[in-house]
Amino acid sequence: MPWHARLDLSYQLEARRSVARFRHDGPLRILQSLYPEGDAVCHNVLVHPPGGLVGGDTLDIRVHAAAGSHGLITTPGASRFYRSDGELALQRSELTLEAGARLEWLPLEAICFNGCLAENRVTMRLAPDAELIGWDVTALGLPNAGKPFETGTLRQHIEVPGTWLERARIDASDQRLLQSPIGLAGQRCLASIFFVAGTPLARARRDAALDAARALIEAHELQPSAGATSPHAEIIVLRVLAPVVEPAMRLLRQVWKAWRAELWRMSSEPPRIWSM
Repeated sequence: MPWHARLDLSYQLEARRSVARFRHDGPLRILQSLYPEGDAVCHNVLVHPPGGLVGGDTLDIRVHAAAGSHGLITTPGASRFYRSDGELALQRSELTLEAGARLEWLPLEAICFNGCLAENRVTMRLAPDAELIGWDVTALGLPNAGKPFETGTLRQHIEVPGTWLERARIDASDQRLLQSPIGLAGQRCLASIFFVAGTPLARARRDAALDAARALIEAHELQPSAGATSPHAEIIVLRVLAPVVEPAMRLLRQVWKAWRAELWRMSSEPPRIWSM
């Protein structure tokens, strides 16, 4: 029987402390709130106990950050889209930030197993002066484990309504897309990190963030397949292709630290779950 799980997570600023509250329906919830950086930033780990989605499953994640609050969300491990008998498996995340809020959306990778029919959607809505750092990491199969992505499809959708829209459909049978040098060039991990603002960024601030990202790309092993750009005055994005997840994730974490320092004047305290 398909799962339909929903999580509503909200952050509020109370006496200078970012506080998380949530409601859930089905197997989707958060662990306790942690404050490794002090009261201003609330760290949460989002948990889906079944560990993956099959055809017909839906995960609905809704995050709301109230004015002045700052939440950081990650996951304890990869999400997984398993083989489907014909129905779509959908993960849908809606992130809404009020004025002056900050959110960090840092889930670990989504793995598309052979035969999956998957859709992964992220929609972000930001009020003026709200800002978000997020990433999206996808692995097509597990090539090093002898589990290639040979059949199935993935649809991806990343959107800031009215400002930025990226959509893709990857079919395992489309060898031109998967192997071509103007497609995925044989790589099996697609990753992006993005900084989204509710107010246009000053040119100097945007350029400083791009310079920081490009310096890290230049020194990284994935330099030939990575690039950073600003497609809109409210968007900065770095994209990278990699043969497997690990080198892409190392680059994204470096950029996350650099953007925190450059754009928010904050040091970085990686979520404890990343080191376990």
